[in-house]
Amino acid sequence: MWLERVNSPADLKALGQDELRQLATEIRDFIVNTVSVTGGHLGSNLGAVELTLALHRVFDSPRDVILWDTGHQAYVHKLVTGRRSLFSSLRQAGGLSGYPNRKESEHDWIENSHASTVLSYAHGVATAFDRNGERGRKVVAVVGDGAMTGGMAFEGLNNLGHSGRRVVIVLNDNGRSYAPTISRLSEGVSRLRLNPSYVAARARLEQRLRGVPGLGEYAYSSLQGVKAAIRELLEPMAFFENLGVRYTGPIDGHDIPGIEQALRHAADYDGPIVVHVLTKKGKGYKPAEEDEEQNLHDLKVVSTSAQTSSPPPAQWTVSFTEALLAAAEKDPKLVAITAAMPGPTGLLPLQKKYPERFLDVGIAEQHAITAAAGMAMGGLHPVVAVYSTFFSRAFDQANLDVGLHKQHVVFALDRAGITGDDGPSHHGVLDMALCLRIPGMTIFAPSSAQDLKVMFAEALDLEGPVAIRWPKGPARQVGLDEIGTGLNARKVRAGTDACILAVGKMVEACEEAADILEGDGISCCVWDVRVVNPLDPAMLMDAATFPLVVTAEDGVRVGGAGSHITDALAGLDEGRHAPPVLMLGTPAAFIPQGKPAQIHIDLGLDGPGIAASVAKALAAGRLPIED
Repeated sequence: MWLERVNSPADLKALGQDELRQLATEIRDFIVNTVSVTGGHLGSNLGAVELTLALHRVFDSPRDVILWDTGHQAYVHKLVTGRRSLFSSLRQAGGLSGYPNRKESEHDWIENSHASTVLSYAHGVATAFDRNGERGRKVVAVVGDGAMTGGMAFEGLNNLGHSGRRVVIVLNDNGRSYAPTISRLSEGVSRLRLNPSYVAARARLEQRLRGVPGLGEYAYSSLQGVKAAIRELLEPMAFFENLGVRYTGPIDGHDIPGIEQALRHAADYDGPIVVHVLTKKGKGYKPAEEDEEQNLHDLKVVSTSAQTSSPPPAQWTVSFTEALLAAAEKDPKLVAITAAMPGPTGLLPLQKKYPERFLDVGIAEQHAITAAAGMAMGGLHPVVAVYSTFFSRAFDQANLDVGLHKQHVVFALDRAGITGDDGPSHHGVLDMALCLRIPGMTIFAPSSAQDLKVMFAEALDLEGPVAIRWPKGPARQVGLDEIGTGLNARKVRAGTDACILAVGKMVEACEEAADILEGDGISCCVWDVRVVNPLDPAMLMDAATFPLVVTAEDGVRVGGAGSHITDALAGLDEGRHAPPVLMLGTPAAFIPQGKPAQIHIDLGLDGPGIAASVAKALAAGRLPIED
């Protein structure tokens, strides 16, 4: 087993080509076996095996800096930099991160799980090396899985070309991001220069020009200008080199000797250079190669427990999809927009039924939201479906392009709150605080699948910007008597000692907390807030009569729903002092990976934790001091 002999990049450099091919096979088997148990990103890593081996044979990490964009294609990098024994803990609490992680290894420079950033990092590192007189150190930026569809990548590319910094840009072109890549550049980069029709047409044109009587050679020499013009329009070389970045390729991304040769030549170039490699996402694993939607981009672990034969619970995203399709059938002006994630955000059924009303912009959240504002100005009814964590990338556009212009754009924020295995970069804990900073934005937080459908229908009938946020995973199912209406909060249970205002997913935990407290002789009223902005006046008036108000949310405590409610209570003109408010939520911290349920327990956001906090506050007669 060659893999067992590789504990550092130096171990790769002594291997011959036959040994490297065997090692690549072993690595693919290892990754498939590991991810089948732990879950994680599969297809992107299977496609990057030979490329990673070549990178570490040519460059001297960590003296030479290898940066990954996106970071989920770095499993092979982790394997060959001494972390093989940790892979059983991949994406588990306290275990190996699913992305590069500076705390894990000196070979990891950035934790890069939000795409399109690496060229900016590379520009900065190369600038620092130049200023520090370390021109012998090389900087390599691996751009893949659709990261070149993001606008920030082009900003970094432009500055690299302008500055002339020595950076080797490896364009790992597998034609996809999460889904097939949305980019005319990617299509041209991947196909044009190898397209037989293009090559044949060029040859025919050259032959015909040479045969023009009296003008043949003159016409042929003029062809160089024509070819330059064609390249200007169509070829990737012209695109990159007009920005001051040299281009070479495309190269077979599974041919280690070919990649190594290209990388060595690129490393000697005195300036930024793109090495374009063509890889196959999911290579070597038939189920991944045949997955047309995403090449098994990521793999969810399905429990093998035989506890029950009942079907798995319905997911929140499925409820959104059903609501979206129902609305689209009634409203021909409804359009849906995603940023390279049509499957995970639940838009594929809409794309299939109404392809002309579906738009995937690639990894370009900022463009998606401003484009949605333009669509709204033009009379359409746009719905932007995006993960909560990625919404933060386009706050400026949501605030000024949508909010300032009071445009009716509906933001469908999936995976809000604590999400789990992907760690701090993927927890969706900021969206509530961000949305509350946008004047005039209506914010819904459903506590059940049924209420999500009611809220979505309501959102489409409102004016101005609207956000609906829901968590990851199975959705709570409730009866008709537990569904709210309009912009109203819903009183879940009456009480006398404290009033708990629960937001979204926290409703179920707060009901459990109220049951626990009831057993201890403490009577709690519980409200399902439902609409965080504007807040229901009836709920606020009721809460103001209690000796203690408690807010609970699956998002940042400071600046979130709790702060908003506290401010609203203080503003009531009831001739009395506002009641003390205990705000429960996530801390202002980067929360590590782990199972969401356990993270909520650790944060005191489960039923027993909330009950303990309420009891402590009532016993003290004042709010506990929070960190």
